[in-house]
Amino acid sequence: MSARVAVLIPCFNESVAIPGVVAAFRAALPDADIFVYDNNSSDDTSARAAAAGALVRRETRQGKGYVVRRMFADIEADIFVLVDGDGTYDAATAPAMVAQLTQLKLDMVTGVRQHQAAAAYRPGHVFGNVLLTGLVARLFGAHLGDMLSGYRVFSRRFVKSFPALAGGFETETEFTVHALQVGLPTGEMPVAYRARAVGSASKLRTFRDGIRILRLIFLLVKDERPVPFFSLAALLLFLIGVGLGVPVVLQFLHTGLVPRLPTALLAVSLVMLSFLSLACGLILDSVARGRREMKRLAYLAIPGPPDE
Repeated sequence: MSARVAVLIPCFNESVAIPGVVAAFRAALPDADIFVYDNNSSDDTSARAAAAGALVRRETRQGKGYVVRRMFADIEADIFVLVDGDGTYDAATAPAMVAQLTQLKLDMVTGVRQHQAAAAYRPGHVFGNVLLTGLVARLFGAHLGDMLSGYRVFSRRFVKSFPALAGGFETETEFTVHALQVGLPTGEMPVAYRARAVGSASKLRTFRDGIRILRLIFLLVKDERPVPFFSLAALLLFLIGVGLGVPVVLQFLHTGLVPRLPTALLAVSLVMLSFLSLACGLILDSVARGRREMKRLAYLAIPGPPDE
């Protein structure tokens, strides 16, 4: 029995590109079901997707993360191919990505973008991707080629155990961190990345969405790496407290007086807060471990792919 493959395409105002995307993935994966989720488009994206042969559904909450959450909840398949509807990704690579997932029994294969023209990948996006990918790779101890890629292939186990909490473009970061935290087998594959079709505009805003991704990384580090996070806070508080307190102590040893009582109280408070921060990190580390165990158990509760 062959695996059921679903192609998931989130869309917002992509009427120019979507017919070509649907046709390309129909040619690359002829047995797959192709779903286009329209996210409140003001153009005729839905009509053109349906005319091209896609199954069209809608998600009214604005944001790619909300669309991904809805797709992952609604659609049943063995293998899920997630791709943007802007026509920038090469559909011809999809069979090789699916093959890598099935043959190596992986849970996620990420398409690492190889841009073929300057117009395909703006300098600000390149810099932001390198910065954020490198940051997550260092924080979570992994090698990552393209954390923000919108072209991925997932196993059913991944999709049905993925929490999907993000609302916007930061959902790609969530994919990667979830895989790292649960210890899922993943892979990468180079994919061609083309310029958008004429008349199609990027929905990604470099600074706004970059800040949102940084905020998500900050929260994920706090939740998933509480010991180093709160230890750093404790160290900063301790150093500031000692810096304020040493002159007061030296003055007391010299004169027997504490004329700067507010500074002394502030120094003592900061040092106490540093120890409290460290204690919070140790406690929350146990909580984070429990959460990881629950995620792992939820993942294992879903049957894996059958042996060939």
